[in-house]
Amino acid sequence: MRFLCGKFLVMTIAILADDTLKQEWLQHQFPEGIETIWVDSVSSLRMIDADLYVDLLFRNDAERNEQLARLLPKPVIVNAVEHTIADIRQPFIRINGWPTLLKREIAEIVLPSSVTEDSVKSIFASLNWKYQLAPDVPGMITARVLAMIINEAYFTLGAEVSSREEIDIAMKLGTNYPMGPFEWSEQIGLHRVFALLQQLQTTDVRYAPAPALETAVDTKPATL
Repeated sequence: MRFLCGKFLVMTIAILADDTLKQEWLQHQFPEGIETIWVDSVSSLRMIDADLYVDLLFRNDAERNEQLARLLPKPVIVNAVEHTIADIRQPFIRINGWPTLLKREIAEIVLPSSVTEDSVKSIFASLNWKYQLAPDVPGMITARVLAMIINEAYFTLGAEVSSREEIDIAMKLGTNYPMGPFEWSEQIGLHRVFALLQQLQTTDVRYAPAPALETAVDTKPATL
């Protein structure tokens, strides 16, 4: 690793991802000097000598957290949209890596108290990737908003006010969103939206999942 003027000139990143998130990551076309090593398990991640570790398939369980913690004090970024740093109990950097959101020009991240913004700034500067700091809350900012929009769409569907297709068209034409709420939920993974809503409703009943959404989740197999 070489470092100059606030940037890493050469940096090795080890990333655990599925095909969908890998393709979104690759859309950023990071500059030369960034070596990316793709792995398929946490144990493989730990075998790589890297400057940065990224777990885009993160699940908040004690065994996984313990394995990832062994990579510290190197920076460890985890795709933890639902769970906070307080939940995880490790000084990992949270990133909003929901499908369709990882490829955005601005990454949404949450820093633990032990990680300074200066250190993260140098990482993202090297990647030519902008970032936005978010509070350490479930859903950060964007996922919270999307989950609420999708949930309201399912309330509307359940009340038989309109069809899925009509709601999607209305959202795209009325708000200029790239996708309607049902299309977006399919891309994100409805189980992810449901899990976030369940977490959010513990402190705010406005996020209680719509019955139609719960029914839809029950009929869909969960994916990573």
